[in-house]
Amino acid sequence: MKTKEILLGGTTVAIAVIGFLAVAECVLRFLPVAANPLVVPVTRIDPVFHFTPNRSFVYSKDWDLTMVNYGRTNNAGWVNKLDYREDDPLPLIGVIGDSYIEALAVPSDTTAQGHLSESLKGKFRVYSFAASGAPLSQYLVWAAHAAREYKAKALIINVVSNDYDESHLSYSRQVPGFWIYAPETSEQLRLQLREFHVGAIRSVLKMSALARYLFLNLQIKETLSNAQWLRAFVVIDSPTKVYAGNTDASPDPARIEASIAAINAFFRDLPKYTGLQPDRITFTMDGFRYPGAANAGKGSYFDVMRTVFRKTAETLGYEVIDMDPLFFADFQLHGGRFEYPRDAHWNPTAHALVAKAILSSRLIGRLQCTLDNSCEGGRGFRRTPSGRATLHEPF
Repeated sequence: MKTKEILLGGTTVAIAVIGFLAVAECVLRFLPVAANPLVVPVTRIDPVFHFTPNRSFVYSKDWDLTMVNYGRTNNAGWVNKLDYREDDPLPLIGVIGDSYIEALAVPSDTTAQGHLSESLKGKFRVYSFAASGAPLSQYLVWAAHAAREYKAKALIINVVSNDYDESHLSYSRQVPGFWIYAPETSEQLRLQLREFHVGAIRSVLKMSALARYLFLNLQIKETLSNAQWLRAFVVIDSPTKVYAGNTDASPDPARIEASIAAINAFFRDLPKYTGLQPDRITFTMDGFRYPGAANAGKGSYFDVMRTVFRKTAETLGYEVIDMDPLFFADFQLHGGRFEYPRDAHWNPTAHALVAKAILSSRLIGRLQCTLDNSCEGGRGFRRTPSGRATLHEPF
């Protein structure tokens, strides 16, 4: 009799749980639950990370589904309202970056690349190549893809706080599908791919609104992995991290050394992978954004690495647009913010300032004069010989 009661009770509980989950699934299907773009498999045969083409996505954040934005991947699998054509006669400017350029939360027309595309319409195409979590090492692969597949005449590469260390194997987040720098026996850094394959369980979970709500909106995996809930039961004696520029502020010597090695490898490989001269590539750099934050962040990891990257790039002849002076000036004039209340990524105000800075850059000036045949002395752009890929390179 007792066994029968236990089975009956267990069955009742199971039915109640299943019923609750079914109701939750039905309700959430009518709400703007996050549905990120789907990544296609990335292998040695197909080495370029991108999304499934022509698929709608929904961006929302947190339990209350804030910051809702709807979008669609284009014919080539990128988050851009323009379809990409390899045979388009207009010169191409490629814009490369991570989630700042991917910009799932930002309406397409108000992104930096959206502003550029509209401002340069009829003269240049502006295609973006970006995805969340990508570091410098992955930017190199997309830069090569833009130059080789779409014959990009110029590139704009956006650099943010975690791009330096996460390009190195020792500090990489090991995101499947991305290329990172790993040391060889010769102690030279070479690109290494962590392949991405779509699993059956992952595919099924992405079809469920409830699963997406738990994993994307509530970030349940990250919450559990950080073990914050253990603090209610166990005393954990760990120092509180201090952040500067949205990354750990500690100027750890080993981390800085690895970051500098990754930066040097990136600039070593950039001309060979893209076939472009330095005067055809411009870097935009995110910064502290506010004078007070910059003062507080002096000597931090981010402060050190921004300086190292900028000096290295400029020494090699690349143009670097440091956004901090522009952010500071706009903040002092208008007092507005450059990120969302719950999210550190650029909001439309920041994107507009970045686009304005790019349109005023030397790169755009050179492109315009080349297009108009108005360059002094007839000097245009030159291509460097494109080196043949080795076994360790993605192309």
